[in-house]
Amino acid sequence: MKDLLLITPPFTQLNTPYPATAYLKGFLNTIGVSAFQMDLGIEVILELFSKKTFEKLFDLAIENDSISTENGQRIYTLKDDYLQPLDAIILFLQGKNQTLARQICTTKFLPQASRFEQLEDMDWAFGEMGMQDKAKHLATLYLEDLSDFIIECIDPNFGFSRYAERLGQSANAFDELYESLKNKPTFIDELTLAILENRLKTVQPKLICFSVPFPGNLYSAFRCAQFIKKNYPEIKIAIGGGFPNTELRQVTDTRVFDFFDFITLDDGELPIALLYQNVCQSNDNQSPSETDLENNLENDDQNSNNKGHAERSRSTTITTDHSSKEKQYKRTFLLEDGKVVYKNNTTRPEYKQLQVGTPDYSDLLLEDYISVIEIANPMHSLWSDGRWNKLTMAHGCYWGKCTFCDISLDYIKIYEPIAAALLVDRMEQLIAQTGENGFHFVDEAAPPALMKALALEIIKRKLTVTWWTNIRFEKNFTQDLCYLLKASGCIAVSGGLEVASDRLLKLIDKGVTVEQVAQVTRNFTQANIMVHSYLMYGYPTQTVQETVDSLEMVRQLFELGIIQSGFWHQFALTAHSPIGLNPTEYGITPNYKSISFANNDIDFTDSTGIDHSQFSFGLKKSLFNFMHGIGFDMDLQEWFDFEIPQTSIVPFHIEDCLNIETTLTTKPTAKIVWLGHLPLVAERTKTKKGFINELLDLTFHDKTERLQMTLNKPEGEWLLDTLETLKPTSGKSVSFSALKKDFETQLDDFELFWFSKPMQKLKDFGLLQL
Repeated sequence: MKDLLLITPPFTQLNTPYPATAYLKGFLNTIGVSAFQMDLGIEVILELFSKKTFEKLFDLAIENDSISTENGQRIYTLKDDYLQPLDAIILFLQGKNQTLARQICTTKFLPQASRFEQLEDMDWAFGEMGMQDKAKHLATLYLEDLSDFIIECIDPNFGFSRYAERLGQSANAFDELYESLKNKPTFIDELTLAILENRLKTVQPKLICFSVPFPGNLYSAFRCAQFIKKNYPEIKIAIGGGFPNTELRQVTDTRVFDFFDFITLDDGELPIALLYQNVCQSNDNQSPSETDLENNLENDDQNSNNKGHAERSRSTTITTDHSSKEKQYKRTFLLEDGKVVYKNNTTRPEYKQLQVGTPDYSDLLLEDYISVIEIANPMHSLWSDGRWNKLTMAHGCYWGKCTFCDISLDYIKIYEPIAAALLVDRMEQLIAQTGENGFHFVDEAAPPALMKALALEIIKRKLTVTWWTNIRFEKNFTQDLCYLLKASGCIAVSGGLEVASDRLLKLIDKGVTVEQVAQVTRNFTQANIMVHSYLMYGYPTQTVQETVDSLEMVRQLFELGIIQSGFWHQFALTAHSPIGLNPTEYGITPNYKSISFANNDIDFTDSTGIDHSQFSFGLKKSLFNFMHGIGFDMDLQEWFDFEIPQTSIVPFHIEDCLNIETTLTTKPTAKIVWLGHLPLVAERTKTKKGFINELLDLTFHDKTERLQMTLNKPEGEWLLDTLETLKPTSGKSVSFSALKKDFETQLDDFELFWFSKPMQKLKDFGLLQL
């Protein structure tokens, strides 16, 4: 039995848990509250994509006479060929049946329907030995064929990472969703509810919290809540997460509370702690007392990891306010006297990032997630392939200015970084718990300074980890910083180029230019860190010419190989962004509607009168080709079935941006770091015109190459003594000015030495200026 049950409803990701419930459970551990978590989505997927279930689906399609296309007919005709390997394919994608890859990669092992019609050149995409990835790609296409059959014949709302998404998108009124919930549960609903009921019987919670990150999770959350209210009316139900945080801030429809008792907004820690107090700590149940909670917390502090970075504080103990009979809430909607009311009456402070604990992935079926590869692009596959521990470097966004973003909401507005040492403590705890060394930092935009500190801490502790995160393409990502990030295990970054137009980037208040983005992505790529770019079209006042020029910029970035992956999305006006709050300043006219349920995306009319949606197919088709390394020589007109203007961007614009020479200057405060090994040393003398010069021959080795350099003995001895102190493992932080001062107490002209050709070559072997 557990007091709380935390649920992610269907569907989010196939390869790794959405982290919200793990974050909440980690926090609840720090205050001694028992909770169980489940990813209902992956459990439904595994039940759905099984031989025994799909046999029923094929029979159901015939009973309902719902096969309507040639593709559906082909899949049904080959049903035995689809059914036979299904369970084995799922095991393979779970990493439990790796030898099957050789079978999958042979001709005619898997049946093929429409998803295989644009099958790529497998040898070009994966090489001769990329068998596992090639097999994952083929197995993914096979599952997508079966998904197409479900959508056509069983349930048109199905999607691997969403369910009935349309019902949650821009649902200003609750009517359509409410009416759909009156219908008989679908086949997938029945699978979902059966799994849910089994869990309710074993956990027996008093409070269930649904985390709903996206519109594609909303319907299932309501369907589950409906089932719980009908069959377990004593259980209280709350909903929170990304969707309520952005969409349900103005809810007034009382029917919503036929399903949920509470809607919480923004950070969930304090709202859930107070709901726990109100629901589970009443006099008529046996929940932990305040003393129990405090004792649990005190024990946790004493048992904190041996590096001394205690994450828990006794100040986080849940206490009951005996001075008032009124229940306390934080950012919570509920029904009171038949009306929707918003309660924010607690005086307790928010929990700081130091206090929220390490995410806890226990209870989740970590061994059962399935890795898929939808397209043959290594960067793009990170979102679907592999199990990632998810962490956050900093709460909120350190930039917080982009005009299309919801910067007025707390999840972005309140910026609170976490110390690098504490972050690495949490990484080590997660490695111990999950057995996985891969990390996805899910920041709005990870701060460069914190990324640097994190990388140094990882290297200092000699950890072997793999990690990636979201960034801004800002100038602080120098070549040396990118080398440091790579050395710590960073393999990829994603960031918003948005509209590749300096005029529009300024209007967005992005704080970058196209030239700067090109240079930063080059720095990452030269460090062997992959780059994904989020791209936007249809920004207010954007012209057709700017859209075409933006595509040309993107083409050049891909052709030069400094961006490996990308995604176009059309600008959406959101209620909480600067544009949404001040639309007339951006040349748009909103079409407001009456709000009783969800409110985020707003229809609008652009003063340009351009139908930007017409560019969608051409932009996405061209990008798909660029991501596969083809189509660079095609005229941009060929991607569109309507006439577009010629680009005004010169053919080598991005290349010219990269050829701008940089001056050899270093800030006095720059930190100097040595990532390499100490060299082999040989002494010799050289006589010229009667003068004997003592020299040191230094031979440096890295993992693939060696570097030989010769220095005068005094400079060489100083360098040998200094390199040891510059290693991250030394625990010292040495600035350029301190290095210069130390050098010049013994020798002359530090700049002449530092910027000499031998020292410049040493930088390629791990001597970094940060």
